[in-house]
Amino acid sequence: MIRHFLFFLAAFLISVFGFSQNNLLIKGKIMEGEIISAEAATVFLSKAKDSTLVDYAVTNSQGIFELKVKKQTEPIHLVVSMIGFEDFKKEFLKVDETIDLGVVFLKAISTNLDELIIQAEIPPIRIKKDTIEFNASSFKVRPDANVEELLKQLPGVEIDAEKKITVNGKEVNQILVNGKPFFDEDGNIAIQNIPSELINKVQITNTKSKKEEFTGKVSTSDKASINLTIDEDKNKGLFGKFMGGYGSGKRYESSGLLNYFKGTQKISVLGSSNNINASGFSMDEVFDNMGGGRSRRGGVNFSRGNGITRSNLLGINFSDEYFDKLQANGSYMFSTSDNENKNRSTRINLLPTDEFTTVSESNSNSYNENHNANFSFEYKIDSTSTLYVAPVFSKVFNHSTFASSEFSEDADGVALNESNSSSDASSNSVNFNNNLLYSKRFKRKGNYMSLGITNSNSKQDGVSHVESLTRFFKDNQQDDIRKQLRDTYSTSDNYNFNIEYSQPITDSLSLVLGADYNHANSIDDRLVYDFNDLSGGYMDLNVSESNRYRTTLNQYTPKAGLILSKSNLTIDLESGVVIADNFSSALFNQENYSSSKNYVTPHGRAFANFRLNKGMSLFGNYSYNVQYPTGFQVLDIEDVSNPLNTIVGNPDLKPSETHATFLSFNNYNFASRSGYSININSSFFENQVVSTVVYDENKKRTTSYENISGSYNIGMGGNWSKSHKIEEHQLRYGFNARISYAKTKGFTDGIEFVSKSTTYSPRVYVSWDYGEVLSMTPSYSYSYYKSTYDNYMVDQANNFQHNFNIQLTSYWPKNWVFGNDFGYSYNSKIASGFKKSFYLWNTSLSYAFKDKAFVAKVKVYDLLNQNISSTRTLDPTMILDQENTVLKRYVMFSLAYKFDRFGNADSREKRGGQRRMRM
Repeated sequence: MIRHFLFFLAAFLISVFGFSQNNLLIKGKIMEGEIISAEAATVFLSKAKDSTLVDYAVTNSQGIFELKVKKQTEPIHLVVSMIGFEDFKKEFLKVDETIDLGVVFLKAISTNLDELIIQAEIPPIRIKKDTIEFNASSFKVRPDANVEELLKQLPGVEIDAEKKITVNGKEVNQILVNGKPFFDEDGNIAIQNIPSELINKVQITNTKSKKEEFTGKVSTSDKASINLTIDEDKNKGLFGKFMGGYGSGKRYESSGLLNYFKGTQKISVLGSSNNINASGFSMDEVFDNMGGGRSRRGGVNFSRGNGITRSNLLGINFSDEYFDKLQANGSYMFSTSDNENKNRSTRINLLPTDEFTTVSESNSNSYNENHNANFSFEYKIDSTSTLYVAPVFSKVFNHSTFASSEFSEDADGVALNESNSSSDASSNSVNFNNNLLYSKRFKRKGNYMSLGITNSNSKQDGVSHVESLTRFFKDNQQDDIRKQLRDTYSTSDNYNFNIEYSQPITDSLSLVLGADYNHANSIDDRLVYDFNDLSGGYMDLNVSESNRYRTTLNQYTPKAGLILSKSNLTIDLESGVVIADNFSSALFNQENYSSSKNYVTPHGRAFANFRLNKGMSLFGNYSYNVQYPTGFQVLDIEDVSNPLNTIVGNPDLKPSETHATFLSFNNYNFASRSGYSININSSFFENQVVSTVVYDENKKRTTSYENISGSYNIGMGGNWSKSHKIEEHQLRYGFNARISYAKTKGFTDGIEFVSKSTTYSPRVYVSWDYGEVLSMTPSYSYSYYKSTYDNYMVDQANNFQHNFNIQLTSYWPKNWVFGNDFGYSYNSKIASGFKKSFYLWNTSLSYAFKDKAFVAKVKVYDLLNQNISSTRTLDPTMILDQENTVLKRYVMFSLAYKFDRFGNADSREKRGGQRRMRM
């Protein structure tokens, strides 16, 4: 199949190349006045009769552009557009030969008039100082397409099979609608469910924190943010979609989304219920909630996970503005999930002089009930002052049952220990977080003050019944038999106060003074009762396993910094000192323990962003962080609650220190519609707190903690992509890769070990859209892992994986959609009894009727019935192979209904036309 696909792809590329040779060329050079080349000016062609976009280009750093178009037999307009300059417009009755415009001089817009009105066609793309803005109507998508399909048409935007979005190599971590979150800032619900025809503009910027947004500071993030603005004439109305399905094996799914827009007001309600592992909300156009290669990433979305999950979700989201000063946004979610899983694993435990193997099996069931509410209120006190408040509430109930058995033997097959255990546990937790920020900007640019208060409070209580039998086969060690009730209670309270003041020294240099104060307090109680055979109840307090921990940390951080901000360069430096006192205490085995530590450590961070031109930038940051040992680690207590692992604290632990750096280079050429990015990251650890493990003859562990220096990890990644657009067809292809190297140090059986691991993972992909008829996206990735060991019996371990995936969707004939998602995975080295490779093929066939308001669909998940979940994990101390329960083949029949009632009567007409600029 792969060979046939490659042959087909090669034939297609040859045909595309041959087709491109028949294109005509329109070229020229654009100048800002008489001297400066106009970089990133938009040049586009549109049909004179209806302003339909034919094609567009963006000038390079020398102001040169080239437009390759087919022969045009009807009148067209050529427009050159750039912010701050009058549009240059030229009409051609036809285009049947190459056209060289020579040098075109743009005229600056005069601001002497009281009011200047300019009417012109809207350019498809605007490149501003820190924002890329796309005009949605300039990019052709299918009439019923969602926002995701629109984003795929934008140059520089890539969406992989896991729905991870990148823009010019930068990961998108925030998607907003009219500047507000749509349920969740990750934006998956928005891009999957909002019709593309509602969108007016797609604005892409560097992600900013609220402090940076309010004070005008330059973003210090290497991530990108997308804001979707809704067309004014459509920002009023109602739209929604409802779907239900039932299939073989009693599989079912249902989901619904209802949205109401009216000016600044937006209300959305959603709900879903299924038993096919879609733990959240997903409404993929082809596969609905079905997984496979079209799985979802993080947040409120699809997750394959382990086991089979039944989930339910109900949520509401709103946003509005009140009296032009107060903006409010909030959402409430109620969700339940019930997961069942069977796990089996083989773990090779690596030791300096030998190794031993642990084989285990387990059955688990977990029920989770979650209430989550989050709000944000932004109040503009005046034109320079803003108050922001963002509370978050959650309440969680969990009930789980777990049963496991494991057996350990040495390299010669001699039995060491075995254990059988079961548990039944319930817990309740309540959490509250809040972020309060006040900011004040003064008249001079860069002169501001901000005051922030954040808190995080949580409380959890739980009860569990535990039974276990552990047998030891060497040294005549006594068996461990337990039948216990464990009652736990914990609280955590964290408060942070910060103040910052910025005073400009020059127009581009500012002095920043600030201070942070952080208070954290936590309590962990555990009461363990043994079963009393005489009374038939849990009456006997087990003092050796019961304990109470309390930790209090106070940190005060005065700091100062300098910010250099020029048109193309930003440097932000900050240094200070952290003064901390860390107090830990415990009541254990009827004895009191305590530890009090005072620390004075440096604080520092640095950030730089250099924009070489409108498509090229260099970004870098550095941070120094200190992590203090927990009370559990520093108190000299022997915890025997785990029959196979006794934990002992170390009072002499020092704080661990981390030096972290990140450097990235991004270069996207809108003129050639190609770009690449390279990034390097590293972390170096000093006095890292590591676990030290000593085994007895039965391989029962005694774990403590030590400081060690010299560990580090270094990684480098990059990507390259290019796109071609030939009339209504689009071809994209790209390559990305990552390589990492890590050195890990620790102690096993009292001997220091060193593990060096290398990972590299290249990936190549192609995306071909043949107009509105066919979409094909093949990809191949290879992952290689290798670890070498010093002071271990094993010198090295390695593993590699092949993953091939192809998504093929046909939209022909009209009203029919035929989707296929085929994947192949191969795992080179895995323990005997685990399958190395498998195929996963999902397919879907749908028919739209009643003006496409209804869609009837039949889907088959895992058509070949081969789905498995076998994985290998390489760790500095072990090699783990495991397998979990997965969904197997099922057939699903579903019916969906969608509607929209928004805007004016002519709102379905193609957007475009003219803009009005008032100067």
